[in-house]
Amino acid sequence: VARNFFLSSERTLTRKLYEALLAFRIEASLSKNQILEIYINQIYLGQRAYGFAAASQIYFGKTLQQLSPAEAAMLAGLPKAPSAFNPVVNPKRAKQRQLYVLRRMGELGYLDEARLLEAQKAPLAVKHVLNDFGVHAEFAAEMVRQMLYERYPHEVYSKGFRVYTTLLKADQDAAYEAVRKSLFAYDKRHGYRGPEGFAELKEDTEEAYEDALSDFTDSDDLYAAVVVEASQKQVRAARRGGEIITFSGDGLKFAARSLDEKAAPNKKIRRGAVIRIIKDEKGGWQIAQMPEAESAFISVNPQDGSIRSLVGGFDFNRNKYNHVTQAWRQPGSGFKPFIYSAALEKGFTPATVVNDAPVVVDPFLTGGQVWEPKNYDGKYEGPIRLRTGLAKSKNMVSIRVLQAIGTQYAQDYIKRFGFDAEKHPPYLTMALGAGSVTLWQMARAYSVFANGGFKIEPYIVSKIVDDRGNVLAQAQPQQAGDESLRVIDARNAFLMDNMMRDVTRYGTAARVASLGRHDLAGKTGTTNDFVDAWFNGYQPKLVGISWVGFDQPRKLGNGETGSTTALPVWISYMSQALKNIPEEAAVAPEGIVSIRVNEAGQQAPDGRPEFFMREATPPEASTIDSSRAPDEVRNQLY
Repeated sequence: VARNFFLSSERTLTRKLYEALLAFRIEASLSKNQILEIYINQIYLGQRAYGFAAASQIYFGKTLQQLSPAEAAMLAGLPKAPSAFNPVVNPKRAKQRQLYVLRRMGELGYLDEARLLEAQKAPLAVKHVLNDFGVHAEFAAEMVRQMLYERYPHEVYSKGFRVYTTLLKADQDAAYEAVRKSLFAYDKRHGYRGPEGFAELKEDTEEAYEDALSDFTDSDDLYAAVVVEASQKQVRAARRGGEIITFSGDGLKFAARSLDEKAAPNKKIRRGAVIRIIKDEKGGWQIAQMPEAESAFISVNPQDGSIRSLVGGFDFNRNKYNHVTQAWRQPGSGFKPFIYSAALEKGFTPATVVNDAPVVVDPFLTGGQVWEPKNYDGKYEGPIRLRTGLAKSKNMVSIRVLQAIGTQYAQDYIKRFGFDAEKHPPYLTMALGAGSVTLWQMARAYSVFANGGFKIEPYIVSKIVDDRGNVLAQAQPQQAGDESLRVIDARNAFLMDNMMRDVTRYGTAARVASLGRHDLAGKTGTTNDFVDAWFNGYQPKLVGISWVGFDQPRKLGNGETGSTTALPVWISYMSQALKNIPEEAAVAPEGIVSIRVNEAGQQAPDGRPEFFMREATPPEASTIDSSRAPDEVRNQLY
């Protein structure tokens, strides 16, 4: 009870200590019967069923009082491994488990021989309809539960409320698969860490395998297994239910080092080792591992704020911490568009030339010590246009832009997007996203660029009805287009959108081109020392925010940038979510003009076309004193 309801399932000494302390507290406060009552009423039993009463309805469509001994035995076998003994997903193993429970009931005298034989032969009419609508939305469901509890604290568990969310099943499935697939790929890049644990296998029986795996829960399609036999060429491992799986060839590649005779004892795969296994795309079994890193994803309709998908972490049953709403992380370069947007308000243009050169910043301007920031690739291109600086995520450009517009102004400006000013101290480090944000905030903020300049509030509950069908609450979402919601000029939003489309064409997110669309925009984000990886992107009708990192911030690894680590989640999701959404061309609002400019940002007939606000058009090249370029330009701020 202490672990299931108050703690995560992480295997650490700290968690074990907290579990022991909580167990003592629970035993001191409740009787044995009360503790058992909590357990049987709230334990997870598969198929979105929590508690035996709910499981009885979901699996058999009956109350507990109506169950036969055969049906009751099937439910009694679920707590040990709800996914492994789920009669909907694994009827064979569920039957094996049921027969084991019935045999024990007979041995203990709860069933006489006649009733035991009758129960063993009785067919089970398990309901399968629910599984057709099953979706992994545990984090969203917990958010809804908390909302209901705040609103109806005394009725939430007794009034039979029905809650309709804005989530779309296809989008939620795509987001869930994208998050998991990306973390598996990240793990493969960083190698096998070794078995999760070791057990002493004294015999090869189903009961022995069950005991060995009792502390290791399955995670959807990532199963726990105990090794029965291991060599460098072949491994045999048992899953719950006694199924023996043999691995060889490609199935062993990921864990090959742990099969070497010289492998360290705590990393060696041997008899009794507890490992993770998963099927590859071709249906073959492979040795895998439980990811240590976490990932999260949220998508929202920028026109009204309705949440279309929300995945708060790798596995809700392992870690209930919702990284979409609860995790405050540094946004890194993903914060630069808001600094650039502020600069546009101060008269900058996409063609403004900024010096991409090293800079040393005084401690007074950083709030700490002398700061010598660098570009990610260590390369400096000298004077470049603002557009190029954003596309290539040049840190020096962002710093000089922020220095020019003023940190106090920028801190005040970002509040328009819904950010908390106190989370972003007015220092130059703000240019590189050194403040703190949540994924929820980033989704709301990027929606401003996607919808033309309007701040909408994301929401996840569309309607709440009682057990009689009476509507208790109905969402009344704000709509982009309502001028009272405008937070930035439509022209500012258009220019930012246009520049961020270049990020996905030739900039740090060029891999987005694999989607074959021209209406996508966004910005990668990588924090100092590769601690957080982001991609924040959108299509005019859909915003998606992807993040990867560790709960206790630490380095993801060299090269684990937003484009390498977080962008694949976004691409995987969008490849499914945008299938039936037609491509949408950007339309320039009133007050935007297109003018050809040269590399110095001056009007030139033979230059590249660039967009400007009408009142911020650049001077003609012939009116500029040519003696000032390029040396003087290289030495000035921008």
